[in-house]
Amino acid sequence: MSERLQPGDTAPAFTLPDADGNDVSLADHKGRKVIVYFYPAALTPGCTKQACDFTDNLDLLATAGYDVIGVSPDKPEKLAKFREKESLKVTLVGDPSKEVLESYAAFGEKKLYGKTVTGVIRSTIVVDESGKVEHAFYNVKATGHVAKIIKDLGI
Repeated sequence: MSERLQPGDTAPAFTLPDADGNDVSLADHKGRKVIVYFYPAALTPGCTKQACDFTDNLDLLATAGYDVIGVSPDKPEKLAKFREKESLKVTLVGDPSKEVLESYAAFGEKKLYGKTVTGVIRSTIVVDESGKVEHAFYNVKATGHVAKIIKDLGI
């Protein structure tokens, strides 16, 4: 597992397919701040809550200069179902190889119901306009996380 990212680190570059199979790159957002959040699986209760919270706050975040990209190990077809079922507006990309998840230290050992398992570590990385990590939040809770980010970013 990669070292956890720290403020000031260069955010790892990535290009991943979105729900429609189109490539989305971090580089496409140069000059804007980007909230990259990592979640375990589309169409699960916690991940749905988190994605809906981001969608509900997308206009507020965009007005403050932030784009939002959600990353999971799901394939584009599942992401498309997730987007349609929940009316999501946030950009969702799939990382089935888990390479990007690992490069952001968002995949590895974690505790789940008291057991140690290997999987996606729910994390949020805020990247500034120049591609540097501004904030790195690991082991976040699905519920209330978006409100906490908005507060922490002073939006």
